Amino acid sequence: MEGQLATLLAELGIELTPEQLGLAFIHRSYAYENGGLATNERLEFLGDAVLGVVVTEHLYLTHPDLSEGQLARLRAAVVNARALAGVARNLGLGSQLKLGKGEEATGGRDKTSILADTTEAVIGAIHLGAGADAAARFVRRLFDPLTDRAATLGAGLDWKTSLQEQASLAGLTVPHYVVTAEGPDHAKKFEAVVHIGDHVFGPGAGTNKKQAEQQAAQLAFEEVRAMAARITAARTPSSPPEPMAGNGVAPSTNGARPPGNEVAASGDEATA
Repeated sequence: MEGQLATLLAELGIELTPEQLGLAFIHRSYAYENGGLATNERLEFLGDAVLGVVVTEHLYLTHPDLSEGQLARLRAAVVNARALAGVARNLGLGSQLKLGKGEEATGGRDKTSILADTTEAVIGAIHLGAGADAAARFVRRLFDPLTDRAATLGAGLDWKTSLQEQASLAGLTVPHYVVTAEGPDHAKKFEAVVHIGDHVFGPGAGTNKKQAEQQAAQLAFEEVRAMAARITAARTPSSPPEPMAGNGVAPSTNGARPPGNEVAASGDEATA
């Protein structure tokens, strides 16, 4: 155990042996090439459940005004492959992975799907090795800031709807999603890209089509919102036109009065 992960575990008072945590980093490609070792997939399964419970409880307690559907959409904005992979990158988990030669050669240490799975496996390992409270502390430290940030964005409740609104503001076409799936029926992984006119955003990933589309919409949202803001700014004059004098002549910028519009000194005003 090393790097940012070791530092965070020590800070949270979580103690694990190398054996307890080591399994979380064994990818199936490595296990296959080394005689069928155990993989991190069962820990991933457990960690996914732990993560879901902890994040759901946080949302339930901090947002008493949200409906079930809103809570579910907000959770999906945080508990997804992109967010999990971001956590893995921040903790440097990729460098600790044990990968097969094929995955190593194709950049597996930075693949979103592999990193997301590894994050869940680490959560599962902490839950087994140090207990539910320790796993909850770990999840809360990493995911509460993401949850709170998503809650401040209206988009966090439904990225697809928010993206469609921004596309309309930018004068773009309605977003169109293309979804692909791979893997066995019991463990399919979905990826989605979103097409808006000539622009393509994504991919988003998830364990079902809806999650993948929502994540693709989330990835597109900020860029399309920036487009809409630029278009709005271009339509709005940067400053109002200078007020015209009573005779329709703009006032001079150097303090001198325009010819033919002299005004008598104070106390000796001209009369009509």
